[in-house]
Amino acid sequence: MITLTKAEEQVMQELWSLKKALVREVLDQLPEPKPAYNTVSTVVRVLEKKGFVDHKSYGTTHEYFPLVSKEEYTKFHFGDFMEKYFNNSFSQLASFFTKENKITMKELEDMMAELRKETNIEEDRS
Repeated sequence: MITLTKAEEQVMQELWSLKKALVREVLDQLPEPKPAYNTVSTVVRVLEKKGFVDHKSYGTTHEYFPLVSKEEYTKFHFGDFMEKYFNNSFSQLASFFTKENKITMKELEDMMAELRKETNIEEDRS
């Protein structure tokens, strides 16, 4: 998988939210200042060439839909981020956020509890 540009990612966010949409519907969801219709249309076609979206044709109208789920892309993008910036070390990531964002021990414990719940990992009490 490849990393998307900012514009591509913004369009994908709307397609993930809408599930399927015409270019006009994607454009309507984008924040101000809105890009030109042709710009959004071009981005959608680039996403299609990259394998992120496909379309159904209704005459000359195309309805686009994601082929890559938000979860798949998030997993890839986060993994790439972790490798580039934290050497795939979650402890380095936690340390960074603790220092930079002034996360408290209580917040870290809450995150660990949530992670245990989500992954069904039992705490080692030895």
